[in-house]
Amino acid sequence: MEEMISRIRSHKSVEGVMIMDRRGAIIQSTLDEEQTTTHANALSNLTAQASHIVGMLNQDDELTFLRIRSKQREIAISSDNGFLLVVLQNP
Repeated sequence: MEEMISRIRSHKSVEGVMIMDRRGAIIQSTLDEEQTTTHANALSNLTAQASHIVGMLNQDDELTFLRIRSKQREIAISSDNGFLLVVLQNP
């Protein structure tokens, strides 16, 4: 896991990486504690809502990737086996 995080962080636009379960429990984070908690709570809720919507639209489908881009930041969330990989980067 450390190698994967190091490889992701090596890209100059990456600000932080988090790995958490779907409930928002942090497994690993490169952000400070306050940022980690804030992002984990918000993004686990957002991912749960997005997963629900995908399931409503097609019961045989599931959310695997979510990307959000604003003027200041891009957030990429990959979902697999009950875990979330979150990458925060400059757009």
